[in-house]
Amino acid sequence: MKKSRHLPPHIHFIGIGGIGMSALAMILVKNGYSVSGSDQKKSSLLKELEEGYVKIFQTQEEANIEKILQDNKKNDVLVVTSSAIGPDNLELQEAKKYNLIIKHRSEILKFLIDQKKSIVVSGSHGKTTTSTYITTILSIIKKDPTAIIGGIVPLYKKNYNISNSELLVAEADESDGSLVKFNPNIGVITNVELEHVDHYKNLEELLKTMKEFAKNCNHLIANFDCKNLKKNIQKSKWFSTQKIEGIDFALIPKESNGCEVIAEYYEQEKFVDIIKVPVPGIHNLSNAVAAIAACRTAGILFKDIKKGITHLHLPSRRFDYKGLWKNRLIIEDYAHHPSEINAAISIASLIINTKNNISSISPNRLVSIFQPHRFTRVKKFQKEFAKSLSKSDLVFITPIYSAGEDQIEGINNRSIAYELKKLKPNLEIYTPDNNQELKKLMIEKTIEKDLILIMGAGDINKTCANLFLKVVVNNTIKNNFAA
Repeated sequence: MKKSRHLPPHIHFIGIGGIGMSALAMILVKNGYSVSGSDQKKSSLLKELEEGYVKIFQTQEEANIEKILQDNKKNDVLVVTSSAIGPDNLELQEAKKYNLIIKHRSEILKFLIDQKKSIVVSGSHGKTTTSTYITTILSIIKKDPTAIIGGIVPLYKKNYNISNSELLVAEADESDGSLVKFNPNIGVITNVELEHVDHYKNLEELLKTMKEFAKNCNHLIANFDCKNLKKNIQKSKWFSTQKIEGIDFALIPKESNGCEVIAEYYEQEKFVDIIKVPVPGIHNLSNAVAAIAACRTAGILFKDIKKGITHLHLPSRRFDYKGLWKNRLIIEDYAHHPSEINAAISIASLIINTKNNISSISPNRLVSIFQPHRFTRVKKFQKEFAKSLSKSDLVFITPIYSAGEDQIEGINNRSIAYELKKLKPNLEIYTPDNNQELKKLMIEKTIEKDLILIMGAGDINKTCANLFLKVVVNNTIKNNFAA
């Protein structure tokens, strides 16, 4: 990559530990830029950044900026923020005081996208999985793209890849509307559904953003099965798991269980081959055909793509098989929207119903642990959350992970439980107030051969890792499914 005069030699990230920020930081430092950053939470990502010669400040205060300016001229410093950094952030205020160049993370991502032949994936659900699939396929067949992903890619064991090849794969987050800045060679939209209600007042606002992103793509690939896309997006190519006629890339399921999906692949309505996708769930099949479509549009031969498909694994926290705890099967999922919960529960139910022995136990009952994410989301989708969770046999709903939002009166874990009880009066529901209470209830109320599905985009995965203390990893699970 050639350094651009638009990027100063020293780049400082406020909130560098975020999944998107950390990937940008590592790619820039590997390309010769001096990089620093601040974050108040310890994580493995921060440790990796430090090992990669990134200076990490463990506070976010004015003094950080002053220390950076001791070693760099003012015009040589660029400060990068994300939408998670509020205007009252002390470090950001100090950067403004010194009139430093300040850019949103999306502008740095745009800079990287513009340097390469890019494949950029957006959509309400499945962005991380689809971009993970694309990067995996391309890497397996030695195309080795630069990658900037919103989750840990199993093949890389990190959320980025650095390469000198001409290809770049990136995930474009629609949550703050910043994806309209991108001009990718190939754009993929997995689906569109009202989400991020803290930013979008209604579906029409979200669609307006996605339409603008679509117009900016040289080639657009869209999901025909999504009614909101079908009605609103001017496409160049369609993909589907439901229809062949009029579809550019179709992957029609024939057999499905908790391990894999076997499907017929069609291109331009012509049958091409039978594909075995080694990941469960029809929604993941949709992500797979989106990845195939992107690779084919990029000029990759199908026979090479098929080799890559055999190596597909879900990114971390996407139906992530963790192992056994007290003879209970533990699975984590990032699901935090009703549609995502439906998808996760659908796979879990399939595992229970098909009895396909994915581990040393054959689970009999579905236990859902759900950590709601953001008060605004819960207020908007409270009844939908209840409907999704009602398909469980036992439910634990933890306090809401605020993600920095203020509390909304009357909106909490108990208000979801109230709606759930109205739908299914006999369902066993618990609303623990804290982690210790959750742990106590887990021990008392779950039984052997339960499938425990942990869902949420907050810190519920770390919480449950501490609660379970010791998870026995089953070799069958790890070999076939671990992300």
